[in-house]
Amino acid sequence: MEVDRPNRGRKQKLDPEQKTMLFLFARLTQKSNRDMEAILSLLGPAFGVDVSYKTIERLYSDEEVKMVLHNLFLLLLDEEDISGDCSGDGTGYSLRAGKHYRSESKKNGKKFRYVFRLLDLKTGMYIGYGYSNKSEKQAFKKAVKFVKNRDIPLNKVRLDKYYSNEKDIQELGEEVEACVLPKKNLSNFGYEWHKILNRIKEDPYGFLKDYFKRELSETFFGADKERFGRKISQRREDRRETASFATAILHNLFTIRLPPS
Repeated sequence: MEVDRPNRGRKQKLDPEQKTMLFLFARLTQKSNRDMEAILSLLGPAFGVDVSYKTIERLYSDEEVKMVLHNLFLLLLDEEDISGDCSGDGTGYSLRAGKHYRSESKKNGKKFRYVFRLLDLKTGMYIGYGYSNKSEKQAFKKAVKFVKNRDIPLNKVRLDKYYSNEKDIQELGEEVEACVLPKKNLSNFGYEWHKILNRIKEDPYGFLKDYFKRELSETFFGADKERFGRKISQRREDRRETASFATAILHNLFTIRLPPS
């Protein structure tokens, strides 16, 4: 990778590799920027850097770091045999300490940010990612668009009832097999739902056994929040998105490949 920087201004102390490694280390340790500054004063020789907490915070909006993270995400997928047999689910990350997404009754945008990730069941890796400050549904649409724009394999996906309406199934495309259960109040049964209902009628037990592989997404969400944090501390919206994207990358770096039987 070559970076064309302007000649004017102060010369940057860190190159793209150093900045990205420092950023991922900060996300992995779940420390504040000031704590990271103190840690680097001890581990400076290992990283070859000596920076302030302000520099660490700026990494979240650094365009070079974002570019390297994007490429790293795709390169990690290239190294694996992605099957396209997926599960998808959304979750929220708290902006305040002490707020838990699952137990909170009012999940409004002042308290949480929403993430949707597509998980490849064979490799255990996230292949699609979407972030939103409005809703899980908007994050879902971004994740599907992310996969389709980069020709990442997506042949089948299991989704929660929340994504069972006709428009969400159409969002996946005709080439993707949707495995989803209907809402109780679902009233519009289009062509997409006729195909799903026929599969349920032919083999109800097999359909449900296949559908509940979706729970692997919830399992990974819980594990990721324990390992990499369930709170986003950044104040700027673009930095919040970069912080949540880093969780998907760290998951792909450290996940154990255990395909469900």
